[in-house]
Amino acid sequence: MELELTLEAGEGRTEAGTRLVRQHVLGSIDVKQRLLVDCEREIQQAAGLLSQALRSGGKVLLCGNGGSAADCQHLAAEFVSALSHDFERPGLAAIALTTDTSLITAHANDFGFSHIFERQVQALGRPGDVLIGISTSGESENVVRAFRCARLQGLRTVALTGSGGGRLLALGDVCVRVPSTNVQHVQECHITIAHLLCMLVESGLMAPPVAAAGWGVGHGK
Repeated sequence: MELELTLEAGEGRTEAGTRLVRQHVLGSIDVKQRLLVDCEREIQQAAGLLSQALRSGGKVLLCGNGGSAADCQHLAAEFVSALSHDFERPGLAAIALTTDTSLITAHANDFGFSHIFERQVQALGRPGDVLIGISTSGESENVVRAFRCARLQGLRTVALTGSGGGRLLALGDVCVRVPSTNVQHVQECHITIAHLLCMLVESGLMAPPVAAAGWGVGHGK
């Protein structure tokens, strides 16, 4: 038996729902405003590390869990593909260490989940590369281990965390700490930071000396 639902205008809207929507959106706006005041310097520093690595032929590795894993894949896609059709450029070398399910499940099964990113950094990371680790707590064991491995192998590191920073605060060359303990608001800011990093890197790599070396050439459009 089919059930057909028809909602009249305004039906399904409640005072409690309206309060919840407003509370969340206004809270997110407040955190982003504080992000602008508290974290602009670190965001630009992180973009500088990324630009330097990519300009020198290095690459960006990214790791994180859950929603942060999705953010890693999102940012890697922006680097390799494009942030905007309005800004033509070559692809930038970036790899999300969260996507190879065969490797992740095999290594987690044989050696434990805490080693899944460390092993990939050991195998793929080279001096001059940058590792981005995304963790709202800054305490994700597999990200912490990846950062320690990155340091030993000569990679630079950028951490995106919540307000505390956790263990990643001491391990990152740059740590962007979103000024909130609300996980949802922290994650909302992390994707904003990711877009900012991509924009800043693009603008940095498109400076005249790089453009003269071939940046900005169209890709067959």
